[in-house]
Amino acid sequence: MKGNSLVTSTASIVGGLLIWEVISRFLINNALFLASPSQIVVAIYKLGLSGVLWRHIEISTYEFVLGYVIASALGVLLGLAMAESRTAKSILQPWVSGLYATPTIALGPLFLLWMGIGIWSKVLVVITLVVFPVALNTEVGLLTTSPRLIEMLRSFGASRKQIFFKLSLPSAAPFVLAGLKLGIGRGLIGVVVAELFGSRAGLGQLISQSADAFNMPNLFAAVIILATAGIVMTAGFSWLEKRLVPWTRD
Repeated sequence: MKGNSLVTSTASIVGGLLIWEVISRFLINNALFLASPSQIVVAIYKLGLSGVLWRHIEISTYEFVLGYVIASALGVLLGLAMAESRTAKSILQPWVSGLYATPTIALGPLFLLWMGIGIWSKVLVVITLVVFPVALNTEVGLLTTSPRLIEMLRSFGASRKQIFFKLSLPSAAPFVLAGLKLGIGRGLIGVVVAELFGSRAGLGQLISQSADAFNMPNLFAAVIILATAGIVMTAGFSWLEKRLVPWTRD
């Protein structure tokens, strides 16, 4: 079954690329509007050969990783606090819900004004986009722990610490991983949008620069790299999920 699924997915990708190539070559045939996959591959090769691409990837990767790690840690702590303390939930819930619903992307120019065009303004955008889904998923995961199981462990003399690490945390793990997986796409969006507002380097800056010059192959090259990074990281989390919480696959 897995082999058939892999073949089907590969055929879908190859077929989509062939249709894209035909449309861009014969129906549109205008590089100002649409670049073909072959042109994108050439653009990636040339950008990589010149060293420009690696500099953009390095900057965007650093911004994403730094913001994502900080947001993940903060999100788990916030979710834990809201799940374990009613007082903490009463204090934090309005802020978490309100900021999660706020179009954080619109705050990008404000962060840029506060912190300049350096790395930290982009990191802050990534943090604000990633932290809330992680926090909400962590809280939901901890609250879904079976009360009957908690009472059973208490009746056997289990401490609060033992209940948390032996029951609550494993029960919440799938939800936490789901929040982290959701944060990947939001974090990548945050990096690109923040770089579009103002940056010295990065894939978002490459997209902006290419759009200004009507260089569609370079623009699509940056987009494809970002999409590939998202696919690889999401697949990595799916693999990690199978290893850490295999019972969810039963």
